[in-house]
Parts: sequence; C-alpha cells; structure tokens
Amino acid sequence: ATADFGVYVNSKTSLQIKLPYQAITGKLADTSGPGDISLCLTRNLYSTERSDINVSLGTKIPTNKSDKETDGRPLPMYYQTSLGTYDFISGVSYINRNWLLATGIQIPLNKNENQFLWGAWKGTEEEAYVNRYSRAKELKRGTDVMIRVERNFRFSRLNFTAGLLPIYRITSDEFTNPAGKRFKPDNTTGLALSAIMTAGYSFNVQSGVKLLLGRKLVQRDENPDGLTREFVSTISYFHRF
Repeated sequence: ATADFGVYVNSKTSLQIKLPYQAITGKLADTSGPGDISLCLTRNLYSTERSDINVSLGTKIPTNKSDKETDGRPLPMYYQTSLGTYDFISGVSYINRNWLLATGIQIPLNKNENQFLWGAWKGTEEEAYVNRYSRAKELKRGTDVMIRVERNFRFSRLNFTAGLLPIYRITSDEFTNPAGKRFKPDNTTGLALSAIMTAGYSFNVQSGVKLLLGRKLVQRDENPDGLTREFVSTISYFHRF
C-alpha cells in the first residue's frame, strides 16, 4: 500500500513523495513494515500546447537496514521491506497527447546491512528452498538505466496506456561472500523487460481510479536485490485538492 503525494511548488516545478507500506508472506517468514521513501522534484523545461519536456531529480531513503531475520537466521532480500540503501535518481521525459518517452538512471550510494548467506540455513528443513535465493550479505546493487515508452489513448472520462519498460543494469551487484571478501557475480547485469498497461477513469475533474498491470518479459539470471516480479497489479484512487 502506498500513499503518493504530488505538490506543485510553482507553475513549472512539482514535488512527488511516496510513502509505501509492505507486507510479505512466504515459506520462510511473514514480514511487514514501511518501505523506502521516494522523493522526486520535476521541472518543466519546455512546454507547448502539444508537448512537454521535463527533467527530474530524486532519491530513495531507506526505512530500515534490510536486515530482517527469522529465528535468528537472515532472510533473503525478497522478504525485506526496504532495500537498505540511499539511491540517487534522475531522468528526462517527453510527453504529448499520444506518447510518453522517458529515460532515467538510478545509482545506489551505499551497501545495505542484509546478512543473507546460505550457510546460516544449513541443516534446516528449508535448506534446499533457501539455496534458490541469491546471496546478499552487505549487498550493494548495481546501477540501473531505464527507458519507458507508452502509447496513450484518451477519451472524455476514460484513458488507457500500453507500453514497455526496459531496465538495464550496467554494473554488477556486489556482496560479501562467506570468506569475508567482496564478490561480484557475473550474471547480475543485463536487461529486465516488462510490458505495462494502465486504465483510468475520472469521476470528475478532482478524482478517479487507475488500474496498472505489469508482466515480466525478460529477466536477469540472478537478482540478489529481490526486485524480480512475474506479474504486478495495482489499483489506486486519486484526488486533486
């Protein structure tokens, strides 16, 4: 669940704040808590009746150290409610009535304090299951470059979009191995590609609902950060004050 606030600083500048809460249920444990706080400042650089060009600067702020455990054993990143890192984010977007084209970069600035290694689960009933997860002790995620392409279909009260979201990790993830040395797996870089569709309905000029569906098309071989999703669906209600 996410509370998403957008505030106009002036006619060309806006601030977006996202406050998520996550609840995760899995074979190893049930975890919950606040997710990472997102802040994004967007400035309009060029505007006409037909199109806009915007630039954005933002950050993600961790709400915990990504070190949740169960029965004294560290949990994989998939069970964490925070990535445990401060991230720098920037991007540029072009928007007109029919298209959204955007590109951006996300750079983690530190390693987290996750302690997940396979050895902590050795001899337990869950050992074979746990070994399916990538190790993530003191994980420092790689840098991601994103491109987003969407086609818009707008009507009086209804609107739809369909698009692609390729995210390319250009540098390897890095974690501390059982020998205490920093290690970079070979297969944490590369493309993650998703197809995205949205549908929105406006009740009036102030409020409405929006449905988003996302489906994974291509995924990297290893994902120590726990960000892999096969399918995503969200429904949101918005109100303009």
